[in-house]
Amino acid sequence: MATEQAAENYTVEDLVALNPYNPDILNDLEKFVNEQVSSQTYNLDANLSLLRLYQFEPERMSIQIVARILIKALMAMPAPDFSLCLFLIPEHVQMEEQFKTFIVLSHYLETARFRQFWDEAAKNRHILEVVPGFEQAIQGYAIHLLSLTYQKVPRPVLAEAINIEGLALDKFLEYHAANSGWVIEKGGQSQVIVLPRNEFNHPELKKNTADTVPFEHVTRIFPVLS
Repeated sequence: MATEQAAENYTVEDLVALNPYNPDILNDLEKFVNEQVSSQTYNLDANLSLLRLYQFEPERMSIQIVARILIKALMAMPAPDFSLCLFLIPEHVQMEEQFKTFIVLSHYLETARFRQFWDEAAKNRHILEVVPGFEQAIQGYAIHLLSLTYQKVPRPVLAEAINIEGLALDKFLEYHAANSGWVIEKGGQSQVIVLPRNEFNHPELKKNTADTVPFEHVTRIFPVLS
């Protein structure tokens, strides 16, 4: 009894750290997935532990929980979480329609085919909308990719990437101009969005590794070379 009471004082993260292969924590991990969905938080390690436990006890696998894990993993891009999770899911489960959809969506995101992604997501809204924040997370990923590639983004390109148009896009741009350092310029018949400078869209900002070697490290090398 005392042991059970002590266990109740552990968080799910504690239980995973102590023994990630303990089948007794499977129910706790499933509840934790639902908590992540409702609270819009994320814990990859706990989700991977649950998927591993499902491998040992496939009869206890919840398809609904696995689907939620994969949706949360998609939301974590550009991190490779989706592939890590998919590797632990049996092939026959991956062949179910909703999981084939997740794989297609992942491919579109990895290849920056955002128009195709949003079209496919719209067809499967009933699957994706169970996880709050999905659309916003993907928009954040799209902006991340654009910021690595563009110094200036034409409005139509941004609109396609984040699936926002019209007045909603106007408000979106106003928000980021005020909070994210975006600059809105007129470019011909359309607007152009100037994104903040970084070492990817402005390579000249990338630090030369030679410039970052502390002087004392250099002085240690010379005696060795001599």
